[in-house]
Amino acid sequence: MSDNLPRRQVLRTAGTIGLGAAAAGVLHETATASPAGAASPADAAGWDHGRFEIRKEIFGRTPAGEQVDVYTFTNGRVTISMLTWGATLQRIETPDRRGKKENISLGFDNLEDYANLSPYFGATVGRYGNRIANGRFTLDGKTYQLPINNGANSLHGGTIGFDKKVWKAKAVRTGSAIGVAFSYVSPDGEMGYPGKLTSTVTYTLDKANRLRVEYHAVTDKATVVNLTNHVYFNLGGEGTGSIDDHILQLNAPAYTPVDATLIPTGQIAPVGGTPFDFRRPTAIGARIRDDHPQLVIGRGYDHNFVLDRAGSDGFRLAARAWEPDSGRSVTVHTTEPGVQFYTGNFLDGSFQGIGGKSYRQGDAFCLETQHFPDSPNHPNFPSTVLRPGQTYRSTTTFTFGTI
Repeated sequence: MSDNLPRRQVLRTAGTIGLGAAAAGVLHETATASPAGAASPADAAGWDHGRFEIRKEIFGRTPAGEQVDVYTFTNGRVTISMLTWGATLQRIETPDRRGKKENISLGFDNLEDYANLSPYFGATVGRYGNRIANGRFTLDGKTYQLPINNGANSLHGGTIGFDKKVWKAKAVRTGSAIGVAFSYVSPDGEMGYPGKLTSTVTYTLDKANRLRVEYHAVTDKATVVNLTNHVYFNLGGEGTGSIDDHILQLNAPAYTPVDATLIPTGQIAPVGGTPFDFRRPTAIGARIRDDHPQLVIGRGYDHNFVLDRAGSDGFRLAARAWEPDSGRSVTVHTTEPGVQFYTGNFLDGSFQGIGGKSYRQGDAFCLETQHFPDSPNHPNFPSTVLRPGQTYRSTTTFTFGTI
């Protein structure tokens, strides 16, 4: 990909230049309402409400000439950078227990690598996050064929999924949060999926260091939808190596075993007595090399965990993770029934990230809140069907802190 702008270096140094500095990149636009209708207009000179600040800069251009922007917003403690390319979480900068800030999200500093190399780093993926067996499903008696891009299967929406689209974006704020609302309209038949799907994903950061992700979608024809974000975390800092010593707790009494192509078998299996039991805090690397057939298939963890619904009002704890040395932590809540826990098993060191270091197997983990993989082909799984007149809604929060 050719980019007629120099590769942006600003985000490598976002923690040192300070977001409060006067710059041409300070945002000058009017905020739009969030999907929930809670946003209010920004003043014409940009935002500085308390320690909330936001700015917009050009990140690059696609070969077709589409401008890709980066929005950087902060509450004074946590700083988030997001691209209009794939509605992508590019950076998440948080302090450790000593106050030292580091980026904890894997990614790139240029558009070319996102377009050509990225294994969904930080991307909003769709129409269907995760895998669909043989790229095929039947809905209302009609069979649909999707692109095959992961062995024999379709992964994350196909060869040109939502992660490879330039989303429209508007800065938004509520009374206690700031962020960006992204929107994308997928035409009927795109990547083989039926129906014109209009999607909005709003990312907002509040004063409690909580990043809230709200997904909404509507369709004009029956279709299947499963949106999620594919952020890769390393709480010790991006590019610092293995996450084996990170401690993880999953609120999941069961998981969905997979076949040799990583498609669920349809079984919902208890985690008790297996390396998949993270109901108590456990080091990610403690059992990852156990001789368990599911770990062999996935080259580590790459499985959907079935969340505990007991006592839940629909919004439930999914996971907690922390890194012992830095003390950085992330806590995940979601309305989704599952979370895909992935340990970066297919990172092969073939590219360099934001910090100039190569990413290798086990250098990050993902917690992708979602409906189950291949749900359209498993009637016993929660349905992912969306029909005209219905609204797809999903909410996930990532709360950053220290222990």
